[in-house]
Amino acid sequence: MRRLLVVLGVAAVVAVVAAAATDASFVGVFLAVLLGAAILGVGWFFLRSFATPAPPPPEPGTLRKVKLTYRCPVCGAEVRMTAADTEDPAPPRHCMEDMELVAPIE
Repeated sequence: MRRLLVVLGVAAVVAVVAAAATDASFVGVFLAVLLGAAILGVGWFFLRSFATPAPPPPEPGTLRKVKLTYRCPVCGAEVRMTAADTEDPAPPRHCMEDMELVAPIE
């Protein structure tokens, strides 16, 4: 709440100075400053979310080696899964459908 009051106060001061220096109205300058602050805040939020580090890798031994091949029933795309947290993992999704397990040729 305090941050919002500070932003509004700064926007009002900038709007008064800009309106006095030009022939623009106070309300128009005030709204422009608020819109600029909102755009800057949203941009800063997204930049901070990109800067968060990746999660640490899992502990050794938590993933199991598997050799499973899945096929999408809609488009025919195939995926090979080589590591999973269980021996019988849930099938991945593609084209909004669960993929089907393909039997190995061997």
